[in-house]
Amino acid sequence: MPQDPRFAVLAAATAPEPWDVLVIGGGASGLGTAVEAATRGHRTLLLEGHDYAKGTSSRSTKLVHGGVRYLAQGNISLVREALHERGLLRKNAPHLVRDLGFVVPAYDWWAGPFYGVGLKLYDILAGKLNLGSSKYLDKEAALARTPTLRAEGLRGGILYFDGQFDDARLAITLLRTLEDHGGVALNYAPVVGLLQEGGRVVGARFRDLETGQEHAVRARAVVNATGVWVDDIRRMEQPNAEPLLSPSQGVHVVVDKRFLPGDSAIMIPRTDDGRVMFAVPWHDRVVIGTTDTPVPEASFEPRALEEEISFILNTAGRYLNPAPTRADVRSVYVGLRPLVRGENTDGAGSTAALSRDHVIRVSAGGLITLTGGKWTTYRRMGEDTINRAEQLAGLPQRLTVTPGLHLHGWSVEPREDHWKVYGSDAERVQALPGATTRLHPDLPYSEAELRWGIRHESARTVEDLLARRTRALLLNARASQEAAPRAAAILAEELGRDAAWAQAQAQAYQELARGYQL
Repeated sequence: MPQDPRFAVLAAATAPEPWDVLVIGGGASGLGTAVEAATRGHRTLLLEGHDYAKGTSSRSTKLVHGGVRYLAQGNISLVREALHERGLLRKNAPHLVRDLGFVVPAYDWWAGPFYGVGLKLYDILAGKLNLGSSKYLDKEAALARTPTLRAEGLRGGILYFDGQFDDARLAITLLRTLEDHGGVALNYAPVVGLLQEGGRVVGARFRDLETGQEHAVRARAVVNATGVWVDDIRRMEQPNAEPLLSPSQGVHVVVDKRFLPGDSAIMIPRTDDGRVMFAVPWHDRVVIGTTDTPVPEASFEPRALEEEISFILNTAGRYLNPAPTRADVRSVYVGLRPLVRGENTDGAGSTAALSRDHVIRVSAGGLITLTGGKWTTYRRMGEDTINRAEQLAGLPQRLTVTPGLHLHGWSVEPREDHWKVYGSDAERVQALPGATTRLHPDLPYSEAELRWGIRHESARTVEDLLARRTRALLLNARASQEAAPRAAAILAEELGRDAAWAQAQAQAYQELARGYQL
């Protein structure tokens, strides 16, 4: 029976020597910060309360983009920074990021020139890292790229280019990169309190959810990068701290490829609520979204409101023929955005206008809180945070290496199958038992990928395997439910658990996946 890989990680995490940097949170911002610290030679520990990218970081629109919407808002600096980071990520993780053409359909005489000028500015802001020049398409060319676009009244469109990625796989790739550079990361290890001495934050207490035991770890710098939950950690130090965030939720629906055949996305520049909407080909499905609905508080499994589903399907139905219906939805998922409140707002009003920029706050006790931002700028967020941590904690100040850092599995091998996300690890995954055994007829994944996720990617639950190591939950929630018992059996075999444990794992996952179906 294989040795449970968690034992060694837990032993390393709880070793008595203090850490240079402790990062709380294993989403985009936390993983980016931890990789930044470790690659500068700082002893780095990351603690994640659930699983890596459990929250917002696995529920994005799957785009590495400058943000056309932010351009419309006049936030030129955010767009320029994001386009620069998009170009770096394209070079640093070519196995996870690809160029994607977007068609902006024009049904009014003014739409082509109007959006064409804006997207030329987008090209200019990208500079030498531009993925391709935008251009005008006539009606025939627009339909050739997006054959299911409603032809009636269509005058043409604008073609522009942005990046696409697999968000949870990038998170796992950053986890592996952190480990490659000597960092330690532990999931299912929620921080339950901060260690304070003389008014300074000097570490944290965490609970190992698998044993129930609590452990204390000390660090010279403590970074709170818990996304929409940063206020919970801040209140461990300052119980009366004013909230930094005003979260909003973004809903996406996933439908079959037949609704958008071909390899181009569609961008609707202005919906009824003033947002941008995308229909994006992804893993042989189509992701359509998103919404921007203020929520009173964060939850780990946010649910789509009925009006959000209707809004997405109705909007898509105006542009796509055939129009997807509720019966066509394979999965619906919801992400929470960590939107930073204005200094003087009461949190009321539209969240579409709140800041998407990242902010770094340092408390009186030296707790460094990083929040806001988006996946595309994760690397820059980490760089800014560790620059600050080095100053505050008296760590050696070292130059960043991440702008040119090849992430784990880096590969430019031209593959177009689902194995591409493993990069240079693909052959090792395919060498494991079950590489030719499909997990489910309606899913692309093999049993070998689950074994790889358990042995090398810190997967501990069926949910970890089917939601984030593979993307089965998002591609087809019902099929993933049917695959859960086999996934649980493989997990139990690998971790040395009994049949009752496996059955409980499968049932817990099936209950979770019900929430992803209409």
